Amino acid sequence: MTHPSPSRRRTLAAALALATLAGAPLVAHAAFPERSITLVVPTAAGGGNDGMARVVAQKMSQLLGQSVIVENKAGANGAIAAEYVARATPDGHTLLFGYIGTHGMSPALQKLRYDPVTQFEPIGMVCYSPTLMVVNPKVPAKTVAEFVALTRANPSAYNYASAGNGTAPHFSAEMFKLESGAQMAHVPYRGSAPAMNDTMANQTQVMFPSLFSASSHVKNGKLRALALAGPKRSSLMPDVPTLEEAGIKGVEITQWYALFAPGKTPKAVVDQLNKALNTALADKDVARRIEEQGAVVDSSTSEALALTVRQELAKWRGVVQKAQLTAD
Repeated sequence: MTHPSPSRRRTLAAALALATLAGAPLVAHAAFPERSITLVVPTAAGGGNDGMARVVAQKMSQLLGQSVIVENKAGANGAIAAEYVARATPDGHTLLFGYIGTHGMSPALQKLRYDPVTQFEPIGMVCYSPTLMVVNPKVPAKTVAEFVALTRANPSAYNYASAGNGTAPHFSAEMFKLESGAQMAHVPYRGSAPAMNDTMANQTQVMFPSLFSASSHVKNGKLRALALAGPKRSSLMPDVPTLEEAGIKGVEITQWYALFAPGKTPKAVVDQLNKALNTALADKDVARRIEEQGAVVDSSTSEALALTVRQELAKWRGVVQKAQLTAD
């Protein structure tokens, strides 16, 4: 075996030093994850989103050998959390528990300080919860058709509550209005809790929350469920028909939740996170704990999630245009 001359060794050493300063990938990246992972949740602690995120984080911690720590950054329909993660170092140690609001509805309604497509690497779907159409029990309608007829006969008598402009309850109601011809005014609130409370108090008469957030109120009689805006009935409420069964075509709204990494996160890291996520979701205990909250586990590839985001953006931009919605 021949060895390089002293001058050749000095040249190689100099080249290596320059390459190192320039950040060239001379050696394989350190094993991922190198430290704890922060999972940013765009809602306050204690809510449904937060609960599902913690279930997933706990299992992924075991699988990855590092703590996955949930950090709540509520506000602006998820935009605060999404922007924070979009600007984070793209090394897989900061993730977003994104949902239909951060990557579908809000970007369709207004220009945000992040791009839901170019500034994120989709990891995988976590779960979805169908949208439920609920009314205050004092509303005399027992079916969707009866409710639509009531609103047409009394256009100023019915208001729907939402968690704010651009939120899932807002867009769901507007899509319902477009397809059913129902007449009702929008009353936006700062969050789902006050919107739900006022619907239960009959300050507003109808709302389109997720199944997991409204199911307990339906069971205790504080709200009446008229229909489910999903592809099929839910085992949690088997007697509640879908909107399609109730005669309203084209209104299928599932509030989905998924993991995202900052854009330009290495594919090897995304693939490792996707594998850990899907393994976690395949765990029976994880699935049970998620389903107890009214959601359905729905794992996917990163490519499938990327397609979902593009489809959702196109769908809700169409609703914004047809209903002439604004962020104000």
